[in-house]
Amino acid sequence: MMKKIRIEKHKLLLRHLTLDDYDNIAVLMESVYGNLGGAWKKDQYESQVTRFAQGQIAIEDNGKLVAAALSMIVDYNRFGDVHTYAQITGDGYLTHHDPLGDTLYGIDIFVHPEYRGLRLGRRLYDARKELCRNLNLRRFIAGGRIPGYAKYADTYTPVRYIEEVKNREIYLIRYCRFNCLTVSMYARY
Repeated sequence: MMKKIRIEKHKLLLRHLTLDDYDNIAVLMESVYGNLGGAWKKDQYESQVTRFAQGQIAIEDNGKLVAAALSMIVDYNRFGDVHTYAQITGDGYLTHHDPLGDTLYGIDIFVHPEYRGLRLGRRLYDARKELCRNLNLRRFIAGGRIPGYAKYADTYTPVRYIEEVKNREIYLIRYCRFNCLTVSMYARY
């Protein structure tokens, strides 16, 4: 006999994260990054929300956190394109957040595996773009870590490596959450 699955209607809410969300964001991050380093430490998360509450955005479904995007503002002239993830994020504490900066920097974005395919990532990016416009920032940069690139860095440029992966010439075996090259993508507003 086949089990009936009850499908509940989605009730999505886009909102800012608060300090009280840590336990729920930790559960969400564990579901996404469990074998890749897990959740931010509580003191890192508290620093992120305290330093730039507007930049910490989440989507909940029927009261459950299912996606989030973390951001900060930086002075582009200070960091430019050459920096590590740890450098620009102050090891996750957003110590380089600059309210007078000119660039919104996307630190992280993640969606619960059961909610992928619902375009929640797109909604979070749209919210970031709106924040960028509302704060009259010059640009948005999304730092992206390239899984497995460190092994091929002497052989391929980042762009070529990504092409090789897309063409299935290189297969990714594991993903290193914090020790990967950061590549910047720009959107001007």
